[in-house]
Amino acid sequence: MPDELASPVDFLLSLLADKGDVATKDGITRLEHGLQCAANAEQSGAAAALVAASLLHDVGTLLRTECPDMSGDPTRGHEVIGAEVLGRWFGPEVTEPVALHVMAKRYLVGQEAGYAATLGPASVASLENQGLPLTATEGDEFLARPFAQDALALRRWDEAAKSPGASTPRLDHFRPALEACLRPQSSIDSIS
Repeated sequence: MPDELASPVDFLLSLLADKGDVATKDGITRLEHGLQCAANAEQSGAAAALVAASLLHDVGTLLRTECPDMSGDPTRGHEVIGAEVLGRWFGPEVTEPVALHVMAKRYLVGQEAGYAATLGPASVASLENQGLPLTATEGDEFLARPFAQDALALRRWDEAAKSPGASTPRLDHFRPALEACLRPQSSIDSIS
């Protein structure tokens, strides 16, 4: 961990800036995808916690490859890795939408007519690995979970955040949202 990083927010923004240039199957980088998702949340009037979750929802993919010592078992889903690591610094209003955004996709595919047709090729391919669409009973159980509605909103912004060349705010624009959501006493020491 570079010594100049003073906070978990510095760490996360540096991770996204330095390692987010990996291209997704949708033709944009992971950083562009996160910025677009966060911008979608912000434009929708979402609270800072949901903007932060939107920016960081796929951070588990970067942690798995760039910080394997932090990510634990690399066979776990990126949503689990991301939520677990983010839980060192943020409360459930950030971590739970991250943890549930894959389940939200499975819910929407199973319960909302026409949603599956809105998925891009990469989302369709990943759905096969992430599990089948939720049944009606599973959907009801999902909806009963705290932060399920936030996860559904995040999922919609996520799917809409795949436009090559889209204009977004710069990464540092989202620093205040991340800082506003840090738990008291969160420190860089909890990164390693």
